[in-house]
Parts: sequence; C-alpha cells; structure tokens
Amino acid sequence: MIHPQAILAPDANVADDAVVGPFAIIEAGVIIGPGCRIAAHAVIKQGAKLGAGVTVDHFAVVGGDPQDLSFDRSLVSGVRVGDRTVIREHVTIHRATKAGNDTLIGAHCLLMAGAHVAHDCVLGDDVIMANGCMLGGHVLVGDKAFISGGVAVHQFCRIGGGSLTSGNAVITEDVPPNALAHGRNLLAGLNLIGLRRRGVPAPAVAEIKRAYHAIYATHGACSTLAQVALATNEYTTMEAKEFLNFFAGGKRGRFASPE
Repeated sequence: MIHPQAILAPDANVADDAVVGPFAIIEAGVIIGPGCRIAAHAVIKQGAKLGAGVTVDHFAVVGGDPQDLSFDRSLVSGVRVGDRTVIREHVTIHRATKAGNDTLIGAHCLLMAGAHVAHDCVLGDDVIMANGCMLGGHVLVGDKAFISGGVAVHQFCRIGGGSLTSGNAVITEDVPPNALAHGRNLLAGLNLIGLRRRGVPAPAVAEIKRAYHAIYATHGACSTLAQVALATNEYTTMEAKEFLNFFAGGKRGRFASPE
C-alpha cells in the first residue's frame, strides 16, 4: 500500500505488497522489493535497491551522496540492501564513489537509530550496528559482527566477522574475526560468548584460541606470525584458518592489539 501523500518518481519500481508511508520520498530508478516497509519521511535516493522485507524507518536516508569533496555528483552509483534488513530512524547510508558500484548492506542486518554507513562500505549478513556508530568510507564488516553504540571506525578498516566492538571505541586498525575490541585499537581477547551463542563447535573454539595466542602472545609482525602458524598445518577448522588468513590483507597497518 502506497500512501497518497508519499512522493514517488514515475519510474520507481515498488513491489505491489510494499508499504510506503506518508511523505516518504522514493526517487527515480529505485527498486523496492516485496514486503518492504518504508516509513513516513524516509528518503530512498536514486540508485538504491532494496531486497525483500527491508524496513526503512522515519527520516532515514538510503543512497545519499558521499561526503567526499572530490566526488562528482553526476556519477551513477548506488546502495544495495539485502533481504530483511532493518534500517532504523535517522540512519544514513551513502552511495559508492565509483561508477556502477554500490555500497553493500547484507541480509538480516540491523542498523539502529542514527548509525552511519559511508560510501563504498561492504557489510556482510547479520551485522548489527548500534545507535550512533559511524563507519568511514570503504570499511569492510564481516558476517555477524556487532558494532556497539558510538563506535567510530576509520576508512578502509576491516571489522572481522563475529567480532564485538564495545561502546564508544575508536577503531583505526583492523579488528580480527571473533575478537573483542574496545578503547582505541585495543583487544580484550575473543568473543567467546558470541561463538557459543552461534553454536561454533568446541574443537573450533579451541583452535581459534590457539590461533589468537599464536598471533598475540609473541612479538613480531602479525602477518608473518599468521603465515608461520598456517604453515604448521596444525589448524584444521575453517574458523581458525579464517582467523589466521585475516592477517594477510588489509590497508590499515598493524592490527588492533591487546593491552
């Protein structure tokens, strides 16, 4: 149902069963999938594509221009949001800076009130961003990561899947998968509660613990230590290998380290 006071571009593609509230704005070329709910005063900008069952709450803006002084506004790019993601009040998600590209939000994500996702970010599935947290441009967030309220993440950082970043943290370095990050680029161990809640088998958890200590209980470059650990062939679980392989990439220098 589309409210008669909603503002839709003639070529917006809105599913028949979508609900669009009063004074919502849906611009040209937008795709709104089946079962979506667009609340009053939400704005869906040109180039945005919403999957099935997406919720966009009041005063959220999906697909706004990047906050990049060099950005050419005539460039065609967009935002893609996965199925059943919930975008709460006042969330802002900016479109990509490269022609034909999208800022990507996975499926089953929850972006709480006031969260910000900058241009060219990629969020996996089941990501939770709490109130008022901010991602700079080109940030990569793995599946099932939890970013708490007020967290600020520097551009080009990676937030590993299954990790938990505590409230008001400042992240300018990569956070490994299944880690607990806090303060300014500090780790407090592994997100063991999260691993247990997700039903990760005990042997895999044990290997992740060994991998964590192989990296952080020894002085040296994280990438080198990870390569050494992998070369032993002692790690057989996907979760432990994912943790160690994480250290092979990234653009933000050294990784968040323990106190």
